[in-house]
Amino acid sequence: MRLYSASSEETLRARKLIADWASEGILTKEQHQRLEQETVSELRTTNIFLRLVLLLFTLISVCAGALLFTDVFLRPTSIRIDGVLLLLFAVISYVAAELAVSQGRLYRHGIEEALAVGAVGFFCLGMQMAFFSGASDAARSVVPAAGAVLSLWIWRRFGLWYAFPAAMIFAVWMSGYLTSSDAAHRTMIAVFYAVGLLCVAVLRIPHRYDYLEDEYSLAEAFLWLGIYLALNLMLSLSNLPASWRDWAGSVAPASEYAQSFYWTTWVLIWVLPPVVLARGVRLKDRFVIAVGAIAAVLTLVSNKPYLGWSRHTWDPMLLGILLTGLALFIRRWLARGPGGVRDGFTAARLSGKDKQWMNATSAVLGLVTPQSITPSPQTTSGDVRFGGGASGGGGAGGDF
Repeated sequence: MRLYSASSEETLRARKLIADWASEGILTKEQHQRLEQETVSELRTTNIFLRLVLLLFTLISVCAGALLFTDVFLRPTSIRIDGVLLLLFAVISYVAAELAVSQGRLYRHGIEEALAVGAVGFFCLGMQMAFFSGASDAARSVVPAAGAVLSLWIWRRFGLWYAFPAAMIFAVWMSGYLTSSDAAHRTMIAVFYAVGLLCVAVLRIPHRYDYLEDEYSLAEAFLWLGIYLALNLMLSLSNLPASWRDWAGSVAPASEYAQSFYWTTWVLIWVLPPVVLARGVRLKDRFVIAVGAIAAVLTLVSNKPYLGWSRHTWDPMLLGILLTGLALFIRRWLARGPGGVRDGFTAARLSGKDKQWMNATSAVLGLVTPQSITPSPQTTSGDVRFGGGASGGGGAGGDF
């Protein structure tokens, strides 16, 4: 099922680890060079920046080519014909992605990723236009269901991690067609994700220490987060602006749901964070631990709206003090362990990955919010005059 061989992906994983160890000084220069020579891979990779550029350029080229071919050569007059053509383009795009990997040996190169993503987009849009235009909601749910299946196939076939959350989004889209009740919608999503979580938990058991560990770890983390977001009624995208706009006077929309469902979700959002954290700690899975921590913070933030209590301007300050104190306590508790380690956990940085992620995040934040770090130019009024100064001895006096 996997398009890349296990040995090739394991070799690339080993090369990343070797580069990481060398950057931290664990390996000498001679050891690094020798290990690099022993872990040569036939797959062609590139850096993240060129990868993003190639992905965007290829995606634009594929879409433009499909539009050009349709408009210039065929000029279809029916939306159904347009849909059939999009399905044809989906097949062509997917075959091109397969050839780019099998013949060009591309790995996370951007080009094969754009072709695979384009195939999913063409397929879903083509199905909607060719077969389900004007159909009932129950029939139209087939389109996101097919998109979810194809996204999961792309995730397994090409190993693209972002195809998995795309499949989760398709599942949300599909359940929206099957019911008009928000409570039933949320329950259906949570059930879908729970079934997926069970499957991923079983599938990752044989891959705890190989190249697929991170892939299954991310998938499990996304599913835990999806279950939590589906159950937390205060995080509804439709209710969020209205219920959170006035910080001091938010009221929980208890009347929109049955009392049993409402308070069951309140209990579950308190139960899920410790369960996720316990799962992450037991597996020593940093992604699952991060999701557990995020869920815990969201529970603290959502508790007052759930209970209908007034929110105050100092609530974020108290939350920040609590999180800072908890982080300091955990760090010091780990540092006081034998050798700074407790049950395999340490507060010391053992890898350069954290530093790289922090540098990348800082660069992104600087691009997104340049005004927060760049001082605004000072403006002076034309009426301001400096004067009255006097310099002794030389006789200079002064307006200037």
